[in-house]
Parts: sequence; C-alpha cells; structure tokens
Amino acid sequence: MESTAHVLVGLVAALHAYFLVLEMFLWQRAPGRRLSGFDAAMARATAPLAANQGLYNGFLAAGLVWGLVADDPTGSGAQIFFLVCVVVAGLYGGLTTNRRILAAQAAPGALALAAVLIAR
Repeated sequence: MESTAHVLVGLVAALHAYFLVLEMFLWQRAPGRRLSGFDAAMARATAPLAANQGLYNGFLAAGLVWGLVADDPTGSGAQIFFLVCVVVAGLYGGLTTNRRILAAQAAPGALALAAVLIAR
C-alpha cells in the first residue's frame, strides 16, 4: 500500500505543478482560457490573480515532493499536511468557484490522503 500511496501523492504533486504552469504561464493562452472560459480581455485582467493561485499550487506540489523524499516520520507527516491543504482548497474552490474543482483537485487529494493514512 505504501507504493500505491507514493504513486498517488506523486500524481497529485504533478497535477499541482501542472496547475502552476497553467495559471502562471498559460492563463492568457488557449489552455488557460479553455480552463477558465474567459475571453482574452478577462484572461488579461485576471492574470495576476491566476498567477498568485499558480504560485500557491506550486507550494503544494513542492510540499508533496518534500513529503515523498523526506524520511519518516517527517515525510508522511508532510504528505498528510499538504494533502489536507489540497483537499481543503479543492473543497473551498469547488463550493465557491467551480464544481469541477471538486473532481480535479479535492477528489485526487482525498484518494491520496486515504492511501497515505492506510499505509501508515
């Protein structure tokens, strides 16, 4: 189960690294505009906000990678902390912004969190 947990944590970290790239660097281009549904003017106006979100997603990815490479108990503790952050952010975003965030962020985070807790 530990291997499954590590794979799931790695996938969530990769997903958040992708969110960082999308929100910080591709927001005004086709991938970011498809995600947001914004026209060019709105994407330009919201780009600083998206970049800020992207930076936070990068911190989540970095924390999860740290949790994967650090020895236990630090590693598993970091994984749990950052996965809880992912789930809380996904729930909040899904309930206040766009329901798709529940599936794209909260659900993968919750699955990885469950796997990490079971593997302990």
